[in-house]
Amino acid sequence: MNQQHVFNLPLNIAPYNTFIEEIIDKSKSFASCYVCVANVHMLIESYKDKDFANVVKGADIVTPDGIPVTWALRLLHGIKQDRVAGMDLLPDLLKKAESGFLPVYFYGGTKDMLDKTTAYLCSHYPSLKIAGTFSPPFRPLEKDEEKDVITKVNASGARIVFVVLGCPKQEKWMASMKGHIFSTMIGIGGALPVMIGLQTRAPLWMQKSGLEWFYRLVQDPGRLWKRYFVTNSIFIYLLLTTKIKFALSKRNIFFKNSL
Repeated sequence: MNQQHVFNLPLNIAPYNTFIEEIIDKSKSFASCYVCVANVHMLIESYKDKDFANVVKGADIVTPDGIPVTWALRLLHGIKQDRVAGMDLLPDLLKKAESGFLPVYFYGGTKDMLDKTTAYLCSHYPSLKIAGTFSPPFRPLEKDEEKDVITKVNASGARIVFVVLGCPKQEKWMASMKGHIFSTMIGIGGALPVMIGLQTRAPLWMQKSGLEWFYRLVQDPGRLWKRYFVTNSIFIYLLLTTKIKFALSKRNIFFKNSL
């Protein structure tokens, strides 16, 4: 797949279904790889933190999540790109995994959430092979614990590992596991609680209008207000200044060629 940058982050560019096919193909190859689902929050975290930017750049696939991200691709590069959101990828990948007999693993979240996830999957994807689940402690794992996780995931036969730690923790974890866990890892963040009914998703009109973030904010203002108001403001500022820089650069090139 081709790539295009938004700020300092390279995003893969392709139709939505191509992302599904690429992820499934990678899961069948027994390669150790990871997928980042890049929304506005991830773009800004990458802009502020060079080390985290390198984590995302090291991903095998970076999907453009969020309508504002697709707007940025169109405004800066004239690219009309499908939104490739975790909330859509998760159920679609589960369907493909079920029909393709690809075992899946869930890493992250509370034990209660993972128990509800298992019940949901058994009800909605009865033929899906659940290779395992693991709820890590709210602290860094010791080296022996980390080795045990790697051994268990690899021994489970999982072809796709859905990582539910939230950005940027899940992306850093996946990067640290590349070359150790031989599955396709994908960070799905808040998509899992929505899918299993612990939270609700914004109406379609809000999704298409780029207001899904506001719907999530209303549901969890205490945790999300700073992220959305601060990161959204930085995103708008960077988008406008980048567009102006592009316009000035094109004008300078035009004048030089005219001389």
